[in-house]
Amino acid sequence: MSVKPIRVEIEPEILSPGQQSRGRHGARLFDNHNLDLLSHVLDDWFRIPGTSFRFGIDGIVGLIPGIGDILGGLASTVIVLAAWFRGVPYVTILRMVANVGIEVVVGMIPFFGDWFDVAWKANRRNYALLERSLNDPRKNQWGDWLYLAGIATVMLALTVLPLLVLAWLTGRVMGAGFHQSR
Repeated sequence: MSVKPIRVEIEPEILSPGQQSRGRHGARLFDNHNLDLLSHVLDDWFRIPGTSFRFGIDGIVGLIPGIGDILGGLASTVIVLAAWFRGVPYVTILRMVANVGIEVVVGMIPFFGDWFDVAWKANRRNYALLERSLNDPRKNQWGDWLYLAGIATVMLALTVLPLLVLAWLTGRVMGAGFHQSR
């Protein structure tokens, strides 16, 4: 009894220029039209009549104390996930994650955060990064690295500065206590 090998023919996935893919999931869901619409709905769908002031669902949901900014951040991850599926370079994806992170963290500050959230428009920024990256993947990656370096520098400063102030205050208090004991 002889065994015949099974032949399986696999059809290659043909992608248009600038559209790499890390998987077939969500091909239609993550197309440019849907992502552009999502970013508009989240960031600037509504306009106050007689003004150029625009805001979206993200700004409205952000008003819910406690969970509003987290829900907005979760909705914002759809564009980041789409960028990953579509083959955007990792440095650009990190920049997009930073945009969402800034929006969520600063958005949690009462009152000021809500205004910041409406003005920052992380979803429109991220859609523009996605489009730019798909049109020319190599162009402007240095700008993404520079942006991330700036964010890292600010975060480091926000961590070290309070420690330096605390050390200075401790030195002043200890110095004042030492002079009084004489």
